[in-house]
Amino acid sequence: MSVVAIDGPAGTGKSTVARRLADRVGAHYLDTGAMYRAATLAVQRADVAPDSDDVARVVAAADIRLAPGEDGTTVVTLDGDDVSAEIRTDTVTADVSAVSANADVRERLVDLQRDHADSALLVVEGRDIGTVVFPTAALKVFLTATPEARAERRHRQNIAAGRESVLDEVLDSVNRRDHLDSTRAASPLRAADDAVLVDTSDMTLEQVLDRLTELVSERIGEHR
Repeated sequence: MSVVAIDGPAGTGKSTVARRLADRVGAHYLDTGAMYRAATLAVQRADVAPDSDDVARVVAAADIRLAPGEDGTTVVTLDGDDVSAEIRTDTVTADVSAVSANADVRERLVDLQRDHADSALLVVEGRDIGTVVFPTAALKVFLTATPEARAERRHRQNIAAGRESVLDEVLDSVNRRDHLDSTRAASPLRAADDAVLVDTSDMTLEQVLDRLTELVSERIGEHR
């Protein structure tokens, strides 16, 4: 098995890039961010504060599953319910960093993520894939972009989805999540020492995909 690990902060387009890259190179795709969002929704449904001692218990009892959708997206179920759309709401986004900071939650979900590593080639995206989940990945990529560029993308996504969005508020949210993700005690967001940094601030999606496809070909193409 060969793993392509794609890490980076919120708003760099990791999910879209990873999904499209997997399709290009004939790999399986795993959206680990969806797992943390599903865990956060489980905590909210249990009416538990995202930073409370009960978070780990709730997540340990939750049945979180990911499966490929017909259109290349990921179908996420929580205790048998399809929550693929619900986990993308602003309400979940507001709490996901706090839930993700829980060390017991991360241990539980890392085990689930590794359970998916049964394919010849796997593209995985998240925030600690190259540093914690798959530290021996054949290719590690750290996607980055300026906070302003990431906020603008998230703002456009909100508008396209019919959600109310104020750019300054989105930028504040991006900066807040960057701080929480990079300063948490358990698996803080950082680039692996051997990761290839790709700044997507001024790149189109196709340009990012071309660069990553090139890297896959260079690093593990001969093993596919």
